[in-house]
Amino acid sequence: MKLSSSQLIESLEYKVKNYLDGFDTNVHPYDIAELLIELREYDEKQYLEQLSKLPEGLKASVLIELPKQFHEELIEHFTTNELADITNTLDTDDGAEFIRNIEEVDENVADEVLQNLPQEDRENLEALISYDDYEAGAYMQTELFSAFIDEQVGDSIRRLKRLKAAKELDSVYQVYVITRDNEFLGSIPLEDLILLGPNVNYDELVKSGVNTITVDARDDIHDVVEIVSNYDMGVIPVLDSNKKLLGRITSDDIYDVIEERATGQLYNLVGVNDEAEQEESIFHISKHRAFWLGINLLTAIAASLVIGIFDTTLQSFVALAVLMPIVASMGGNAGSQTLTVTVRQMSLGDISDDDAKKTIKKEVYISLINGALFSITIGLISWVWFSMPLLGVVIAISMVINLITAGLFGSLIPVLLNKADIDPAVGSSVLLTTVTDIVGFFSFLGLASIILL
Repeated sequence: MKLSSSQLIESLEYKVKNYLDGFDTNVHPYDIAELLIELREYDEKQYLEQLSKLPEGLKASVLIELPKQFHEELIEHFTTNELADITNTLDTDDGAEFIRNIEEVDENVADEVLQNLPQEDRENLEALISYDDYEAGAYMQTELFSAFIDEQVGDSIRRLKRLKAAKELDSVYQVYVITRDNEFLGSIPLEDLILLGPNVNYDELVKSGVNTITVDARDDIHDVVEIVSNYDMGVIPVLDSNKKLLGRITSDDIYDVIEERATGQLYNLVGVNDEAEQEESIFHISKHRAFWLGINLLTAIAASLVIGIFDTTLQSFVALAVLMPIVASMGGNAGSQTLTVTVRQMSLGDISDDDAKKTIKKEVYISLINGALFSITIGLISWVWFSMPLLGVVIAISMVINLITAGLFGSLIPVLLNKADIDPAVGSSVLLTTVTDIVGFFSFLGLASIILL
């Protein structure tokens, strides 16, 4: 049951109070953001009023939980000084994302917000914003816990306590050991430090072995996700080309990338633009969807032209019109299975260039097995249904041909698109549907013309 606007405001104020007083440790900024989103559906004015009333620290934490388009709207309702205060409260990775979202709407406002920040914070954010969207540096935060190689564990722990007390650092899992020139030497789990005495030097720990897995700030973020997944890491250090420590990428950003990638692939497989779907304008969403629908219309016409070639055959055997959709549907579904599996495995890095032939061969064999099974089934059904043994033979052969085609092109299309540096998820389903429809109709009606007439 949906809450009314007054109930939402009451619930919102209750959660905010408990969060600030520390009475309810289960309340998270995400919960407050969800209530604000619901409130906005009822009354945008009340939404903005409640958002403005939040203390700066909590407001920043809540804002970063709101959808991207909500950030873009804030420039109409907040001054550049207010936006700068919010940005300054966020971790650097979230602050950079916030500035990028504002920049997409108005670059001048984004620049003014940056100018209102302290110099050191401004330089940090400008460095992060300078990275391309797909680069690891765009996702890192510069706040981290590091210790010098010639430092004692006790001294670094005391410094960590001061940073935590000043709320300059949170979510600390590792200590990054560096030289006095900021060269990265390795990372040590924080829990390991607890077991050590305060007088132990970090150079002793480095000699005994540390984690040296890192990524470069210019690495593709999807490669970073793969490394983090392969080595089961919750956080990973980011270095520059000179092996100097720049920052870290935390698990929350990794999860966001994984979710965005999965969503993008799901949308692209059906010809939908994931960024366009986040827009509020129905016209813009319709325009993006219309492109692939238009392509699909052209391919459907091509399939219809194939049917038109055999109009005489169709007129002679009405049963062909009844059975024809079965051939196309089975080919389309079999192809979609192959396509989805292939695209997903490619995105996870399970299929390399060397594995492409093996993958295609495997999918063709699977399609051959399923084709044999279902061709016998539909052949017998057609024979009994229409009392025409040869009709069963026609649809059985056609089914085998189309399912093998579906397996072949369902794996081949994404491989070829990937080789051409095109996202294999984009438009693959439309191309595949065209192939399976045309091959299905042509083989079925062509065989009928040869065998039945």
